[in-house]
Amino acid sequence: MNRKQLFAACSAVFLLVALAQAVPSGAQAAPPPPPPPGASAAQGAPARRPRIAVLDFDYGTVQTWSSALFGTNVDVGKGIVDLLVTGLVKDGTYSIIERKALDKIMAEQNFSNSDRADPSSAAKIGKLLGVDAIIEGSITQFGNETKNTGLGGAGGGFGGFGLGGFHHSNSKANVAITARIINIDTGEIMAVADGKGESSRSSTSLLGGGGNWHGFGAGGANFGTSDFQNTIIGEATKAAVDQLTTNLVADSSKVGVRTVVVEGVVAAVDGGQVILNVGGNAGVKVGDTLEVLRVTREIKDPTTGNVLRRLTTTVGTVRATDVDPVSAICTPVSGTDFKAGDRVKTIIQ
Repeated sequence: MNRKQLFAACSAVFLLVALAQAVPSGAQAAPPPPPPPGASAAQGAPARRPRIAVLDFDYGTVQTWSSALFGTNVDVGKGIVDLLVTGLVKDGTYSIIERKALDKIMAEQNFSNSDRADPSSAAKIGKLLGVDAIIEGSITQFGNETKNTGLGGAGGGFGGFGLGGFHHSNSKANVAITARIINIDTGEIMAVADGKGESSRSSTSLLGGGGNWHGFGAGGANFGTSDFQNTIIGEATKAAVDQLTTNLVADSSKVGVRTVVVEGVVAAVDGGQVILNVGGNAGVKVGDTLEVLRVTREIKDPTTGNVLRRLTTTVGTVRATDVDPVSAICTPVSGTDFKAGDRVKTIIQ
């Protein structure tokens, strides 16, 4: 080995020694980066968010006061839920069923406002919607902090505030809400969340404080406008809803993502539509894709005659376009020659 080769070999040895000293004894290779938030560690696929529906809150305990304030019966529960849904959608923890789908099911089931606070009724609606949980609740306070009111030219008080010739001192507005997360399989209350809000300002009118709000109609109120939220009662309402939103998000771990295995039979095929004998009661919802299978052979127990296994072949897939409690209308996605008696199956998450 000549001098140049010897120098190169020594340099390589020194480099290896330096690298070995730079790595602590027992050091291991850096672990792979964790999966992104919401992803499955096993598969790396995004996990589905809990799917919920929010029923309009009951406001019976404050209806007299709210009617006195607005001069008509405004659905305070609906107005507050609209604010709540907006907050939950912005947060992104839950997937929220749109109001149109909820209203359709409620109309079909004759679900009245008086049923809002009934967990069993809420659970029934949740099954038909195919959600993981239902949120229902009530408005427990929609007024102010004082009772110091004297009557003038008008009748009826509003928790210390009034209309027309009422005389009263400055007061702050207070709003309190309570919500319950309902398990749709058992009707059990899985979590309770509250929201309370107080206006930072005082006024002699709940609709005072710098707002110019006078917009309500058809029994509802748009509580999301800046005009309403600039009022004393609007400020308290927004604060209460924001706190309730935060608390419901904190309870999201109590809402499990449901996995439902749906099995049924093709009842009829008509004009390109495939009608199934299973619907909302079994967990089917609009947009679900189901595999259509045809039984090619049944394996029976030779001693009892009971069917042990059915051998099948895949005919194709269909997608649900219209669902009622006991049936579903589907359109083909793949495959042809669907027949009555074919079996359908899907796993819904």
